[in-house]
Amino acid sequence: MMKTSMFKALVLTMALATIPAAAQELKIGYVNSERVLRDSAPAKAAQAKLEAEFGKRDRDLNDQAQKLKAAAEKLDKDAPALSEAERTRRQRELVEQDRDLQRRRREFQEDLNQRKNEELASVVERANRVIKQIFDQEKYDLILQEVVFAGARVDITEKVIKALNGAANPGK
Repeated sequence: MMKTSMFKALVLTMALATIPAAAQELKIGYVNSERVLRDSAPAKAAQAKLEAEFGKRDRDLNDQAQKLKAAAEKLDKDAPALSEAERTRRQRELVEQDRDLQRRRREFQEDLNQRKNEELASVVERANRVIKQIFDQEKYDLILQEVVFAGARVDITEKVIKALNGAANPGK
């Protein structure tokens, strides 16, 4: 992956070097996608939406895990005084409860990942529309999202975030 990116950058550099000086007045921009997906208002709203949607379920799973841990500690403490049959029965119950908890955690994680991907796709789609709008309005020749290095002069990430935030809060 890194070799491919560096190869692409090298090819782009070589191609730009062969363009006549008059044509090298290219307007290039760079967008830090990770920062857009972390700092923009739509990304933060998506994160808050996911927290609201999955927070209670996460807390419930954590509560169940704490109860299971307490039950296991109680069994360890009570084990010497229990009959073999009672100890075995309680151990089986704990194993079943643990298996159920692990299953519920897997389901939770799958559901959360699916919703995160849906919300992320929505933010990416909006960001790409904003980037295209900036590209067209400001007459860029090239806007990159994945680069090895980019100078502050070509970094338009803040402009994209501001435009996204403006689109997310049209009343402001």
